[in-house]
Amino acid sequence: MAVRREGESIRVTVGGQTHALSREQAEQLQDAIGDAMTREREFLHTTGTHREDGTYVVSRRGADSAGNTKVFEEFGNLRRLFERLPAEFTAEEVGRTGITGSRRHMLVRHFAEHPAFDCAITTRNPLTGRKTAANDDTTVE
Repeated sequence: MAVRREGESIRVTVGGQTHALSREQAEQLQDAIGDAMTREREFLHTTGTHREDGTYVVSRRGADSAGNTKVFEEFGNLRRLFERLPAEFTAEEVGRTGITGSRRHMLVRHFAEHPAFDCAITTRNPLTGRKTAANDDTTVE
């Protein structure tokens, strides 16, 4: 892909095809790409967001404070955390990885809600997740 400015137009070459865009069209394309790069999925109790910068954010659904979010450098880091957990785990086991407070419980719920993780909640008190099948890398994020 190549982008260059020619006078008042912006030329974008993708896959060998060049397109001339006005500044307004280029701004719309930039906004659309940004929106496509930021994907948010809401589940029952949690939300997962892929940000433009590549980070993945788990948050408590409907919450707006930083105490209800955990940011991972990439989705793969969350997957590695899940893989390190035992077959049955509580928020306490999640906390042993350095995650504190209510974020531990939020992650147990996110593992159970997100289809990329073969996990289910087995008890609510204490909140316990159980890996339900062999987890492989073919699951869609």
